[in-house]
Amino acid sequence: MATVGPMSARSIVLLGLVAALAGCGNPVHSHYSVKETAPCLRKLGYRVETNASELGPVEASATDGALLAKERGNAVTITFSEKASEAKNIEAGYRHFAPKKLRPHLDDVMSAQKNAVLLWTITPPKDELDRVLGCLR
Repeated sequence: MATVGPMSARSIVLLGLVAALAGCGNPVHSHYSVKETAPCLRKLGYRVETNASELGPVEASATDGALLAKERGNAVTITFSEKASEAKNIEAGYRHFAPKKLRPHLDDVMSAQKNAVLLWTITPPKDELDRVLGCLR
């Protein structure tokens, strides 16, 4: 009967830990999309437009599309990129095209979640932000 040496046992434990960590999280939501997010927002009562080319130059440049979700008193534009690293380019685009008055407050109304960038008309209350973030799919 073969025995496992201390180094081999440690390697097995580390491999098990790596495998367990790789299974953590929700792989379904590792890449957000217009197709999956829009129906959820509609169920919440948002009016949703998904034609990125009609939303603006930054939205039209998003590699995985964009949507505009309107609710009474606020609206959020969500752009979707193929990779999370591309979301940085979208943020840079918003900073470039933002009106001068908005630029000092852009961090209050813009945030990134993996491959999605959210840009609000006004800073959303926490419950509204949580509802929209819960729809990212």
